[in-house]
Amino acid sequence: MAQRIRPVTGPETERARLDVALQVPAVPVVHAGDAAASVRGFTKSFGHRVVLHQLDLDIAPGEFVAMIGRSGSGKSTLLRALAGLDRDFGGTLAVPGSVAVAFQEPRLVPWKKVLANVSLGLRVPGASSVARQALAEVGLTELAAAWPLTLSGGEAQRASLARALVREPSLLLLDEPFSALDALTRMAMHRLVLSLWTQHKPAVLLVTHDVDEALALADRVLVLGDGRIAHSARIPVDRPRDRDHPELVALRLRLLTELGVPAESAF
Repeated sequence: MAQRIRPVTGPETERARLDVALQVPAVPVVHAGDAAASVRGFTKSFGHRVVLHQLDLDIAPGEFVAMIGRSGSGKSTLLRALAGLDRDFGGTLAVPGSVAVAFQEPRLVPWKKVLANVSLGLRVPGASSVARQALAEVGLTELAAAWPLTLSGGEAQRASLARALVREPSLLLLDEPFSALDALTRMAMHRLVLSLWTQHKPAVLLVTHDVDEALALADRVLVLGDGRIAHSARIPVDRPRDRDHPELVALRLRLLTELGVPAESAF
């Protein structure tokens, strides 16, 4: 039976579901030592298929962790559990601080303008001013009164990031938020995410299929395989990183090998 240190009440309305997707409030009943997130013995099955088995993971405060793995390896499954969106699992999760999520789809409410989307569910004094500041940080000040359907893909993801970071989370979960963007927009989003991370310093768990994205952004890269963390690698290269740096070239090859990609296909 799953034991979640920070329980989340099940949403009963559309607004409640949106609030859960945007932020999971913290109930600091048990502290996970010095970790922003601590996972012990995490096990998740779908029917008779065990996706994750006895997985352990710690994420330090302010640490940027990328998680890669083949489709179906359980990356998003673990992220959803950390977000409080799935409580049907075995093991324990401890997340003593607040959590915010940015998904692959921006999930902006189409009948609310950009500013209202960013401030949705934000319960702080001067929420509108706080949301405007967040939009300024992601370069969307002039689009505060725009409707979501008028935004480009990159603009919509910027709004999604602003909506997550406006809550000053201690743990930011990113579920393949750049995969649908073109290459140039993705590079711009990478620079923006690193800038925002440097400024706000949340712990980050990024789920991605892109090894180069993981190497460009993260402090540490995890490879999921066979229901567990099959490999963990720290990245010793300072940011911004040159893709052709010898240590990154070697690490890319190792990660692709762990993913089962033949060496001749690695470059």
